[in-house]
Amino acid sequence: MTKPMKWLRNIAITIVALALILYVALKVFVGAVNTPIPGKEFDPSTVGSRITVPEGFSIGLYAENVENARLLKFTHQGDLLVANTNLNQIVLLGRDEDKDGKANGKRILMADLNGPNGMDFFDGWLYIAETDAIGRVKFDHEKGQTVGDYERIVTGLPAGGNHWRKTLRFGPDNLMYVTMGSSCNVCEEEDKRRATMMRYNPDGSNEEIFAEGLRNSAGFDWSPADGQIYATDNGRDMLGDDFPHCELNKVEQGKHYGWPYANDDKISDPDFGEGNEAIVASSIGPVFEFKPHNAPLGITFIRGKSFPEKYHSAALAALHGSWNRTEKDGYKVVSLHWDEDNKVTEEDFLTGLLQGDDAIGRPADVAEGPDGAVYISDDYANVVYRVAYAEEQQEIAVKTSRASYNAKETLAAISDANRSGLSQEGGVLFSQYQCIVCHANMGGAMKVLENIGGKYDIDTLAKYIERPNPPMPVFPLDEPQRRSLAVYLIETYSGLDH
Repeated sequence: MTKPMKWLRNIAITIVALALILYVALKVFVGAVNTPIPGKEFDPSTVGSRITVPEGFSIGLYAENVENARLLKFTHQGDLLVANTNLNQIVLLGRDEDKDGKANGKRILMADLNGPNGMDFFDGWLYIAETDAIGRVKFDHEKGQTVGDYERIVTGLPAGGNHWRKTLRFGPDNLMYVTMGSSCNVCEEEDKRRATMMRYNPDGSNEEIFAEGLRNSAGFDWSPADGQIYATDNGRDMLGDDFPHCELNKVEQGKHYGWPYANDDKISDPDFGEGNEAIVASSIGPVFEFKPHNAPLGITFIRGKSFPEKYHSAALAALHGSWNRTEKDGYKVVSLHWDEDNKVTEEDFLTGLLQGDDAIGRPADVAEGPDGAVYISDDYANVVYRVAYAEEQQEIAVKTSRASYNAKETLAAISDANRSGLSQEGGVLFSQYQCIVCHANMGGAMKVLENIGGKYDIDTLAKYIERPNPPMPVFPLDEPQRRSLAVYLIETYSGLDH
């Protein structure tokens, strides 16, 4: 072989070797992002997301710009209802008629509600749990439209406080179940309906406490395996990073699940356990303990057979993620599996939303679609994901659609005299409602306030204060007061030079 030929051969070998090295590096670095479907080669060109799903699954972006995407409910014809709780509305994502894995349009189905969250269909009605009421309206599933007037059949429900959202579902017994979170981190409630699961007839009559001691059970479902209710529950705060655990409870009628007297399995609460030893001893411990402060919200059991057998009758739970740990945790979806002895184990299902201290999403709910895929709402990235098995999907580069702001520009729009007065009033309110007690004593919670002027301007922060995400409580402030508090927070916690 001549020297030029050897030279060309060596170059070709080098190029092939470098290509193989690059390919292997891509597999190692991002292989989990789009795990290959059995029998298909992994295509590096599909890389565009750091989100991971189990082998054989794929993830796509079903809908974006769905602000404050919380609880989900499919109609009988495949439209997807999404509760925009903080926006007081429900939107409808059009059914995927062209089978491209994307919603066909988005429109507001109902507006002017009061913190709508839980939704369910029963006997031709769409039921909605608002923060202070339960309402219903006739629904045309074929057209995806409400019919007639919306009527509130239960009113006067306890509103406000830390956990003001209500979750609603109909059970196999054709009765309506509603969970009502606590008004506080830890306290003895004046309204005994708080921190409970309630039950009603479909017309709203015969109100009864079904189970109590449930601090904030934001999601629940009936297991197809044993017919029992399983509910997530968020453990209390201010006892450190590693205690107590968040919980999965098997909820049975007449039982007490501990809060505020006991945490985990009959561990006496340091604030309310003393003097209530009998309740602590008789309280029901969780069937599974999530990590402390992971904030499990929506949960759904898999009833279809589109997923591998290990997922049949398993549950998927959305871990909204910690806000008050020194180091963040959660921010993912996990699968829960029951063995023959009813022991529950947890496996990661959707991860990658949190890397280090950088969170790009917060799952809120999970719903199984009529196509056998699962749909996951994210109220931070403001999107709905679609996870399917043995199906290719367009990979996604998830970016939070939260706007960014400039604190200096925000404050510069106010005259110095007005700014000083507003900030002073806001500081008084911050002190009056003892906001610093939570933010200073909750470890990582101070990070929520850091650079707040880069996340909000005055209008958007005032709106958030009006309807905040739990566990931040709703304060009785009017619009001028909310604006004053917003100015104070932006001025104080945006790293500005004063």
